[in-house]
Amino acid sequence: MERRVALKNMGLVFGYAVATPTLLGIVQSCQGKKVLDWTPNFFSKDEGAVVHTLLDILLPKTDTPSATDVNVHLFIDTFANEVLPEEQQAFFKMCMGKFTDKVLADTQKESLADLDAEDLEPVFATYLKKQTDEVEEAHGEALQAYFEAVEENGNAVLDDEIARYQFATNLRNSAIWAYKNSEFVGEEVLAYLPVPGEYIGCGDLETLTQGRAWSL
Repeated sequence: MERRVALKNMGLVFGYAVATPTLLGIVQSCQGKKVLDWTPNFFSKDEGAVVHTLLDILLPKTDTPSATDVNVHLFIDTFANEVLPEEQQAFFKMCMGKFTDKVLADTQKESLADLDAEDLEPVFATYLKKQTDEVEEAHGEALQAYFEAVEENGNAVLDDEIARYQFATNLRNSAIWAYKNSEFVGEEVLAYLPVPGEYIGCGDLETLTQGRAWSL
């Protein structure tokens, strides 16, 4: 498999950066739902609780809503369940399992149900740290070899540390994408102008939008 194909496969696991109709449809379907007792479809109940907590660690409630306030957890669960092909679902589950195994080992707790934000945050922070170019290249080569092995014989092994980095990075990327594309954040937090007015090519962002990125 060529490197570009491997990178494309890596991107399938919550690495989307463009707004396809399918993804936007999932985001829109999650708007307005008030989830008090969430029952995930892709995740187990305990896995869903971990994802819920991680998302609010990443995007906590401040003067803007938290990730779960705008149902980012629903998007991720629905996307994994309805869009990801089986091999990508298995990859995501495997990476999450390596991540939570690390948290359980570090905290000496027995089950996911016992974990809270204080347990999850240090490990999450570790695997969200910027890597050196050399480490990123090594991880890319390992991922390429992993996907090649999956394609050839349906079975492969990935280093635990790389799997944990993949889980944390992909969860962050998908969460930020879904958060920015939620209705409330798009219209109330970002600079929102559904019907464009005059074009100002060299205007200062601070003056035009008070420093906020454009929603559209």
